[in-house]
Amino acid sequence: MVEVGGVLVATLGDELDDAEALAFQHDVAARVVRERVRGVLLDISALEVVDSFISKVIGDTASVVRVLGARVAVVGMRPAVAITLVELGLPLAGVTTALTLDHGMRALTRPGDGAGLPPVGDGAARGPGTP
Repeated sequence: MVEVGGVLVATLGDELDDAEALAFQHDVAARVVRERVRGVLLDISALEVVDSFISKVIGDTASVVRVLGARVAVVGMRPAVAITLVELGLPLAGVTTALTLDHGMRALTRPGDGAGLPPVGDGAARGPGTP
C-alpha cells in the first residue's frame, strides 16, 4: 500500500487465501486511521476471478473505509469479476468504481459531492463516448 496525495492505494493480490484477505481488510482500515487519508483506491486489477468470500471482503472493506470517514473507489475491475459480483448479489451498491487508477483518483479528489467522475459502477451502463 502506498499513499499518494492523501489517497491510499491498496492493491488486492490475486493469490490471497481467506486469512490474507481479512488481513488486507484490517490493514486498510488501520492505515486509513493512522495516516488520516481522505480516500482509498481499492485496486482489484490483479483479480481475474473472485469467489463469494473475496467478493464480500471487497464490499466490506469499502464499507469500513466509508464508516471511517474516507471516500473509496474500487478500481481495475475485470468483466468476469463484475459479473461474479452481480451474480452473487454483491454489486457494490453505492461504491464508486472506475476502470483505471487515474479515473479512480480523479473521482476521489474531485471537489463536490464525492461522486467524482461518472463511475462505471453507478448502475448505468456507459460505453466509449457515452456521457
